[in-house]
Amino acid sequence: MTMYDILNKKKHGEELTAAEIRFFVEGYTKGSIPDYQASAFTMAVCLKGMTAAETAALTEAMAHSGDTVDLSCFGTLSADKHSTGGVGDKTSLIVAPIVAALGGKVTKMSGRGLGHTGGTVDKLESIPDFRTTLTSTEFLRQVETVGMAVIGQSGDLAPADKKLYALRDVTATVDSIPLIASSIMSKKLAAGSQNIVLDVKVGSGAFMKTPEDAADLADEMVRIGKLCGRRMAALITDMNAPLGCAVGNAVEIQEAIGVLRGDVHGDLRTVCVALAAQMLTLIFGWEESEAEARVNTVLQDGTALAKMREWVVAQGGDGRYIDDPTLFHRAAHSFTVPAPDDGYIAAMDTEAIGRVAVLLGAGRENKEDTIDHGAGILLQKKSGDAVQKGDPLCILLTERAEILPEAAELYVKALTFTETPPPVRPLIHQTLH
Repeated sequence: MTMYDILNKKKHGEELTAAEIRFFVEGYTKGSIPDYQASAFTMAVCLKGMTAAETAALTEAMAHSGDTVDLSCFGTLSADKHSTGGVGDKTSLIVAPIVAALGGKVTKMSGRGLGHTGGTVDKLESIPDFRTTLTSTEFLRQVETVGMAVIGQSGDLAPADKKLYALRDVTATVDSIPLIASSIMSKKLAAGSQNIVLDVKVGSGAFMKTPEDAADLADEMVRIGKLCGRRMAALITDMNAPLGCAVGNAVEIQEAIGVLRGDVHGDLRTVCVALAAQMLTLIFGWEESEAEARVNTVLQDGTALAKMREWVVAQGGDGRYIDDPTLFHRAAHSFTVPAPDDGYIAAMDTEAIGRVAVLLGAGRENKEDTIDHGAGILLQKKSGDAVQKGDPLCILLTERAEILPEAAELYVKALTFTETPPPVRPLIHQTLH
C-alpha cells in the first residue's frame, strides 16, 4: 500500500477502504506522509467527496490517533454536547447542570474563543479561582460525585485532526462536509461519551449560512456517530441573532445563572430546554415530552441552579458568585447605543456583532490575546423588535473608553432597519436523530 495509490484511487472517485484511510492518518500523524500528499488527499476529498463508510473510517482513525478518554465506568449515562459556534452561545453552562441534576453524567471538554465566536473556557474563567484544568483522576471522580465536569481541551486528543485542520486552513479545503464532520466527530469520539447532542448553528453568525448546508452537516455527523456506536441527536438552531441578550464572558455567565434561576426566558431558555431534553432522551429513553417536562421542573424548583453551584465549587470556583451574580466584575466604561431612527430591526449581522465584542476586549483575534472578562455587549433590542429614534439598542462594556465611538458605529452598521415588521424566523429549524 502506498500513498500514491490511495491518491490515484480517490482522484478517480473510488471508495477507499478503512485500512487505506488508517494508513493515511497514521502516516500523516507520524510524519512519514508529507504535507504535499496530505494536501492532495484533502483536495481530492473536496472534489470527489466521501461515502458514509469512508467518513466514518476517517473519523475513527483520527479519534484513535492519540489519547482517548475511557468513560466505560459510567455505562450508558455519559453525555456530551457540541456547538458549531456562534455569538452569545452559553448553552453548555445551562444544559450541563440540567442534565446532571436529572442523573446524566456530563463530560465536556471545551475550547477558547477565537475571532467572533466565544469560548466556554473563557466564560468560566470569569468565576474567581475556577479551575479549567483537572487531572484525569480528578475529572472522573468529579463526574462520578457531581454528575458533570467542564474543562479545557487537554492531553493529546485527536492529534491527526489538529494537524490536518491546520493544513486545510491554508489549502482552501476547509469547506468540505466530510472533512468538517470528521474533524468535529473525531474529537467527540476521543472524548468518550456514549450520548452526543449536536447544536448546529445556521445564519449570519454561523459557519453554515443556509439551513440546507446545516442539515447536510448535521446529518453527516449523526450518521458518523451512529456508525461508530454512539447515540446521536442534532438540532439545527438559528444564529441570525446573538443567542440571548448577553455577549461576552462574565455577562454570559450572569445570563446563564438567570436562566437556571428562572428569571430569564426567551430564545436562550428555549434552545437550552430542547438540547437538554434531547440529551436526556438519548440517555434514558424518555419521550421528548417527558424529558422537557422534567427539564422545566428542575429549572423551576432550583435543582439545576443548585447543581451549577455544586459544579463550580467542585472545580474551585467561588460559589458566592452563583448566589449573587452582581459580584462579577464589569468593565469600567459603558455606552448605550441609541436607535438612529424609527422602524423595526429586520436583520442582525451576528458575526459583525461578535467582532464588536472582540473590539471591546471580550474576545481575541489571535490565540495569544488577553481576554477582558468584564467587557461585552448587553442587547436591549433584537431582530423583529420595533424601535423609536433614541431607544437603546445595546449597552457596550469595555475598559477602553477610546474605542466606544467606533464600536457603537460598527454595531449600528450591523443592523438592518425597515419600516415594516420582518418575517419571523424559526429558532429551531430541524431535529435529526
